[in-house]
Amino acid sequence: MKSEFINELATALSAAQAEFSAVQKDKANPFFKSSYADLASVVKTATPVLTKNGLSVSQFITNTEDGRDALVTYLLHSSGQYLAHTMVLHLPKSDPQGQGSAVTYARRYSFMSVLGLVADVDDDGNAAQRKAGMPAGQLADWIAAIESCTDADSLKT
Repeated sequence: MKSEFINELATALSAAQAEFSAVQKDKANPFFKSSYADLASVVKTATPVLTKNGLSVSQFITNTEDGRDALVTYLLHSSGQYLAHTMVLHLPKSDPQGQGSAVTYARRYSFMSVLGLVADVDDDGNAAQRKAGMPAGQLADWIAAIESCTDADSLKT
């Protein structure tokens, strides 16, 4: 979905992309032994450049025509021109925490995508080409994490 014209938006986005730097991965995911840039870091990195170029991003929870939960992300320009994209949410569990997790994840990836931001290492598509199944060493890590738990509550972290 987009406005009738996007020429001014496209010019501003091009100028903004020339100024964006890679988003710093400032959070650790101990379960997967990886780092990532959280939503706050992504927004903090982008906002000054967006503002300077008359751009903003707005995101709303919605439903698709067939009733699925979704997130719509708008890239707005001060001229009134806009682009919008809808991303279906995939809830890990059907409760408020599951929805919150899915929304935060979708907001971060949609925000980065609409602006062309990067925070990850380019692996030349290797991860996407990996055969289905568990990565080497992951099962041993999961078993060690489970064995280190002292009670049912510690399994939830």
